[in-house]
Amino acid sequence: MTAPAYADRHDAASVEALALGILMPSFAGTTLPADYARLLEEGLGGICLFGSNIGIGSIADVRALTDAIRAAGPQAIITTDEEGGDVSRLHALAGSPVLGAAALGAAGSLELTAAAGAAVAADLVAAGIDLDLGPVADVNSNPDNPVIGTRSFAAEAEVAADHVAAWVRGLQDGGAGACVKHFPGHGDTGEDSHLALPVLQAPVETIEARELVPFAAAVKAGTAAVMTSHIVVPALDPELPATLSAPVLSLLREHLGFDGVIVSDALDMAGASASRGIPAAAVLSLVAGADLLCIGPDKPAALVREIQADIVAAVADGRLSRERLAESVRRVAALPRVAGAAPGRPVDEAAQVAGARRALIVAGELPELTGARIVSIATPANIAVGEVPWGLPPDLVVLPTDSVPDGPLVVQVRDAHRRPDVLAFLARVNAPAVLVEWGWPATYDGPLPRICPRGSSRPGVAAVIDVLREAGWDR
Repeated sequence: MTAPAYADRHDAASVEALALGILMPSFAGTTLPADYARLLEEGLGGICLFGSNIGIGSIADVRALTDAIRAAGPQAIITTDEEGGDVSRLHALAGSPVLGAAALGAAGSLELTAAAGAAVAADLVAAGIDLDLGPVADVNSNPDNPVIGTRSFAAEAEVAADHVAAWVRGLQDGGAGACVKHFPGHGDTGEDSHLALPVLQAPVETIEARELVPFAAAVKAGTAAVMTSHIVVPALDPELPATLSAPVLSLLREHLGFDGVIVSDALDMAGASASRGIPAAAVLSLVAGADLLCIGPDKPAALVREIQADIVAAVADGRLSRERLAESVRRVAALPRVAGAAPGRPVDEAAQVAGARRALIVAGELPELTGARIVSIATPANIAVGEVPWGLPPDLVVLPTDSVPDGPLVVQVRDAHRRPDVLAFLARVNAPAVLVEWGWPATYDGPLPRICPRGSSRPGVAAVIDVLREAGWDR
């Protein structure tokens, strides 16, 4: 990665240009709209590619889009969420070719984790994407967490820290930038910040000993960026979510010594803007110390203009200093780009599958599964994962309230422990069957033997198939 030559052009820029230079919205569709091209020409800071921008296209298709973005605005940083495992924008339909965080943490090999980061970097470089909004540095200490779960490397801070640092090094050595998330730690929460405002009820001592440990490791490993979370941490700020809180973000700057780019999580999420609107949230986040503001998917250019105008007004009336704004533009402009990065190595699929086998939990004795059908219990995914294929290709998809098909069965679910209706379905199974739990492997005391791959991915699917075939499954 190389720092762009335009990194120091902020000094003579107008406030209007500076206000654009810290915004990272996303348009609707898979081609660059004309009004977004104009924003890029005027100095828009970045574009975040969501699933709606990538669609079912190939990496070559994504590269055509990023080339168009870069032609319109060479200063723009291009980002996406590519965590491996359950969260993949580039491999949404086929499944990620690398294990997700929870499986990597359980596999126990930092070399394998670094290789996963490097494989992700190879895809990002090929696609022309500069900054990966990953890995997740949250410690998933709450098994009922509805949005982190298998995106976390572990429920233990030190294990998570070691793997976060390894993934960051693998990714950045491969030519793409890392943005660890969700500071100061979203793991011990019971709500989804896309939909609500979660609260982290922990004393400062616990936060320092648990939540901050993986972020400190990422900073030491040289992460290019850190993403904030839309959670309230009463021990640090009883009112504002972390994205909008100066006390929380100063912890990252002063306590952890991070001088890179602070990226906001998407400001259209309820945890940030439900009570105040996106433009007001943008200003508060900048005042608090954020540098690059993710706005969210499918946003009209008119909203970007509205946010720009509110930032300009905040500078005019003294709520936000020009110096604070220019400092953020300087940081964003200095982020390395993937242009010129060497092509990466292809993923070692055999090593990833071997890691998946080590990470598997197999509890109970599997029955004879000759002729077993794959039955998926349909439940909504969290917004970070999205409605994409998961697990083994099913023969049947049922609702939790449907009748149980005749066996033998392989019943696959996600996060059954959080869904009483799914547990009720499983209790009605009265045939040779095995449960495959693709979510976080929380406590389960039901009657079925269980396989837990700790998240869905292509290597995870291959490892589960191996286990099923050992029990007689004949496909």
